[in-house]
Amino acid sequence: MKKIRLPLSIACLALLGLASCDSQKVIPSLSKTDTLPPPMKHEELANHTDNVLLRPSTLQFQAPEFDKIKDSDFEEAFNIGLSEARADINKIVENTAAPTLENTLEAIEKSGINLKRAQTIFYNLTSANTNPTLQALQEKYAPIFSAFTDEMYLNSKLYQRIKDIPTSNLSSEDLRLKEYYLENFEIAGAALPDAKKEELKKLNQELAIASTQFGNILLESRKNAAVVVDTPSELAGLSAEEIAAAADLAKKQGSPGKYMIAIQNTTQQPVISSLENRALREKIFKASINRASKGDANDTRQLVLKLANLRQQKAALLGQESYAAWKLQDQMAKTVDAAQGLLKKLAQPAIKQAKEEEKVINSYIKKEGKKFSVQPWDWSYYSEKVRKEKYDLDEAEIKPYFEVINVLENGVFYAAEQFYGISFKKRPDLPVYHPDVVAYEVFDREGKSLAIYYLDFYTRSSKNGGAWMSNFVEQSHLSGTKPVIVNCFNYQKPAPGKPSLIAYDDVETMFHEFGHSIHGMFADQKYPSLSGTNVPRDFVEFPSQINEHFALEPTVLRNYAKHFQTGAPMPEVLIQKIKAAKNFNQGFMTTEIVSAAQLDMDWHSMKNIPASITVEGMEKQSLDSNGFSATAVPPRYSTPYFAHIWGGGYSAGYYAYLWSETLDSDAWEWIKQNGGLTRENGDRFRKYILSVGNSKNLNDAYKEFSGRNPSVDPLLRMRGFIK
Repeated sequence: MKKIRLPLSIACLALLGLASCDSQKVIPSLSKTDTLPPPMKHEELANHTDNVLLRPSTLQFQAPEFDKIKDSDFEEAFNIGLSEARADINKIVENTAAPTLENTLEAIEKSGINLKRAQTIFYNLTSANTNPTLQALQEKYAPIFSAFTDEMYLNSKLYQRIKDIPTSNLSSEDLRLKEYYLENFEIAGAALPDAKKEELKKLNQELAIASTQFGNILLESRKNAAVVVDTPSELAGLSAEEIAAAADLAKKQGSPGKYMIAIQNTTQQPVISSLENRALREKIFKASINRASKGDANDTRQLVLKLANLRQQKAALLGQESYAAWKLQDQMAKTVDAAQGLLKKLAQPAIKQAKEEEKVINSYIKKEGKKFSVQPWDWSYYSEKVRKEKYDLDEAEIKPYFEVINVLENGVFYAAEQFYGISFKKRPDLPVYHPDVVAYEVFDREGKSLAIYYLDFYTRSSKNGGAWMSNFVEQSHLSGTKPVIVNCFNYQKPAPGKPSLIAYDDVETMFHEFGHSIHGMFADQKYPSLSGTNVPRDFVEFPSQINEHFALEPTVLRNYAKHFQTGAPMPEVLIQKIKAAKNFNQGFMTTEIVSAAQLDMDWHSMKNIPASITVEGMEKQSLDSNGFSATAVPPRYSTPYFAHIWGGGYSAGYYAYLWSETLDSDAWEWIKQNGGLTRENGDRFRKYILSVGNSKNLNDAYKEFSGRNPSVDPLLRMRGFIK
């Protein structure tokens, strides 16, 4: 996957701010019958200075002290943190004073400091560097954290206190905070009768367990799907560096003398575009698409059906006709019809273009004297050949100009320096959670320290697939904290001593994820719940997607596209080829993402889920009924390994990438019409988009930036579907 935020599906994390606490020699624990540790006052709890998670970090901006954190710290921190957080919430509920912003909403924002710290670090590690101990804790605490969320969101007294807060003297951000909490409480079920609340709590705990199990099983299925190759001759078409990396991976995984191709998160695998061996391409593709549906211990299909049923039951209990209808209430789209409407606008031109691309590829195959029609495992290989022929563009010719650190520092950072006036300094003194991770300090326009920024580039068996951004610490004026942010990628790690060369798509991914990070870095909110990237899913991808455009801006591209050996800039003729090929294969790329978004929406729009339903049957029906079976283009994710929607936060929300891209395309057209990559435009985008978080209506924020409502036409133009 290309972008995923921190998988904190536990809703309470959005509500737990930062506060100091004192404690004594009491350690709450969970017995076999306890769901939650008892609420205990801060003065009753021990001051466990030996557990690094139970005190603020001494590092700059409270960056995690990874060199001191042990796996064994988490369980104690969770139990103590839950006890403290429950006491904090009880204190608010039991307060006999009239409810005010300070004694209710701000008190919630400040509650649970230790729990949030422990959870935030924990879920970053289970995404980026997990192990069996952490996975076991993840499964154990999923229902416990869900129970705490429910205890808070389903508390009628707390809900009433929030409703009763007078609004006459509140600022605009204060009013937005009250609106935000009321919306979240109501969506969660705070207005339900008590009997239904108990039923909802059980459903939420089951959902938490199943979703966590899905993520852990999927990680194992991806690891086990790796394809082992016996000889280097079978890898013809790959570069010497890629073959060396495959040999190194096989050696690390216990198969010295062989070659291993790891399976990445998406359906299509990057190596297929280069491999000449058609049988191996097919083997890799099938290993990818069947990774989680082989009938073994890592088969996710029964979990998928369980999750779909539980979600539908939850929606019905909350008075909604489908899970998607329930989930979209606080998104920009608001309704299933609105989200579906966008998908339909894109599907028809995408499928039409994909069919034309398929004809061209089949003609090329026929011209080579081959007797087959293009199959999914052939598409990227032959489309690369067509691209070379049509644009004289060879991916192998491009990669030497895209070395990872050079792209980061002289591309991503350079663009941010030009557009926003910020700067970066490497911080090797900061501890990291894995040797591959690098850290930087970010400085604002005036030279003032703005954020700490970590990057984790390479794939490994302990890491989820895809690429994402998340916070270790969120910005908040209320708590006095500044952002500590991480970007994770899954680039293939080169063999020792070799350069890390990446494809242009990977370059765009790096720019994309930094767009999430800059959204978090420029946060300027009082309240952590409204800060930075804590925005609707169908808005959160907007800043990241607009940042992708910088990759091809002439001044930026010339600054980072340099040969890793000679330092020579990329020849202008090659740059023009990349730009000319920009809309190449857009039918394929749009079809695979729209079909995945439609698949997600169809799973979650069902009003009733038939007992006879199967994963394969449901997926086929979705693809057939929406016209996607007419091409050799499979969805970007198939149901059994669709991590975004079953193990992440994008259930009934994968359309969000396309919704955000509508905003992005419209905004980029505005920027180009108004001078392009200028500091004036950067300051404007920062003021109206990046720095507002969720502190105001985001449709209004967009209109303040561009002076207009967004149109889908710039997106269709950008993808080459209309002129």
